[in-house]
Amino acid sequence: MAHKIYDDKTMKARMFHEADCDLSYLKGKTVGIVGFGSQGHAHALNLRDSGVKVIIGLNKGGRTWPIAEEAGFKVMSVAELTKAADIIMILAPDERQADIYKESIAPNLTDGKYLAFAHGFNIHFKQIVPPAGVNVFMIAPKGPGHTVRSEFVECHGFPDLIAVYQDPSGDTMDVGLAYAAGIGGARAGVLETTFKCETETDLFGEQAVLCGGVTALMKAGFETLVDAGYDPRNAYFECIHEMKLIVDLIYAGGFAKMRYSISDTAEFGDYETGKRIVTDDTKKEMKKILEEIQDGTFASKWIAENKASGRAHFNAKRAMEANTFNEQVGKEIRALYSWNKEDKYSETK
Repeated sequence: MAHKIYDDKTMKARMFHEADCDLSYLKGKTVGIVGFGSQGHAHALNLRDSGVKVIIGLNKGGRTWPIAEEAGFKVMSVAELTKAADIIMILAPDERQADIYKESIAPNLTDGKYLAFAHGFNIHFKQIVPPAGVNVFMIAPKGPGHTVRSEFVECHGFPDLIAVYQDPSGDTMDVGLAYAAGIGGARAGVLETTFKCETETDLFGEQAVLCGGVTALMKAGFETLVDAGYDPRNAYFECIHEMKLIVDLIYAGGFAKMRYSISDTAEFGDYETGKRIVTDDTKKEMKKILEEIQDGTFASKWIAENKASGRAHFNAKRAMEANTFNEQVGKEIRALYSWNKEDKYSETK
């Protein structure tokens, strides 16, 4: 990067707000959104509502083509979009981006354009290597697309990360901040980072804590109670279903609010037994996971899974996990909540 991301006084990365962003940097520019899934539809709708000209690039005949048209957008192939747009935001899944770039974007990408991402994976691991004359930045909302959209509609915002990878035009940060303002992120705050930092911390958080760690912990708790002879429905309530209650409290006010809201008995148990679950050995394994992310081991496995093996292992694991006993019990529990709509988070995936 041509500029530093840390404040000299605080040694913390800079945080930008609406006063730091100027939407006029998008005036006269066309933003092309590649993909119209969870993030794609949210970015497109929010930018349009902010007065930005937006076009959509998709595979002809794809499922989301008519959905994007019904939303009032001009839809075209990704190759056509690359020629027509000044800013190309790639919001297709990570595993498809490199092929889309090679086949449709690279042959039509010219110097001075802006190539944008919402995750640094393909740039950081060099699956996509843009020409030196192309500006490259990242705007990564820290939440799912449906929330990015719903918060915007309510005149709120969802925090974003911003990073600049290449800046031949000298205004890539300004354009990126304008983009963040356009999707509503600047209403909450835009934290500066790097492609490397965002990629490695995001992958680690997903694997060690948010997805891999949490689901393994919940399943282990469920299985421990069931193996001890307790009703599986009881076990599901206590070890899986109620996780949302705890996470919502942490989301609202950190560990302190969660501990204030639970019983003193639960709080005492928190202090006494948590350290027996996450031990020094657990932390050692977390460090190994981080090292495998940093040295590219995980990325190589995921890239190979998508190219060489046809996702055989991934698809087998998905099918196996979808049919576990805890998932069967979960369906029964969720049916008790008449207002619960299981597919509301996957409508645009």
